[in-house]
Amino acid sequence: MNRDTMAPPIRFKSRLLCIALAPLFLAACDASAPAPPPEEPPLAGADIGGPFELTGEDGKTYGWDDFDGKYRIVYFGYAYCPDVCPTDVQRMAQGLRLFETESPELARQIQPIFITIDPARDTQEVVGEFTDAFHPRLLGLTGTPEQVEKAAEVFRVYYQKGADQPGGGYLMDHSNFTFLFGPDGAPLATLPTDLGPEAVAEELRKWVK
Repeated sequence: MNRDTMAPPIRFKSRLLCIALAPLFLAACDASAPAPPPEEPPLAGADIGGPFELTGEDGKTYGWDDFDGKYRIVYFGYAYCPDVCPTDVQRMAQGLRLFETESPELARQIQPIFITIDPARDTQEVVGEFTDAFHPRLLGLTGTPEQVEKAAEVFRVYYQKGADQPGGGYLMDHSNFTFLFGPDGAPLATLPTDLGPEAVAEELRKWVK
């Protein structure tokens, strides 16, 4: 077979392929092409968060509106928790520290908040000692059983007193979401404390602007 007779069709097909792909490359290089729409926060529109009245570790009374203009990290737990709470809070705090190192100005716009679901034992002093062990800006909140119940309700948090332990005391059953809220108090996302500090920092990079 004469190889020369096959060459022109192959070259012709190559030219057609280049012509067909040219608009795609031009579009990719066109700075005026519209940017993709911004990603919507996973919790956008969710009915999570709202008014409450609780007492801080500093003895002051706090409501949800006191944090207007701040991003807010909110975690419900209890100081006597033997494992889940300290692990979650530690990873959250470590992730926040990573973000503080990279973006100190943005990080200052974040208020981390710990709300007890065990007000019978978690006094102002107890929640203060607990939060101070993780991050200097982590604010611990407590209150009456009724105040804590109302706060948990508006944040869609489950909790219940568990059975008494053989050595004394008791555990608390509870959900362990770490919520991130925007400056307007609207929910944005949950922070993946189960994946470690770097995953928490990555989620903060995504939504804190």
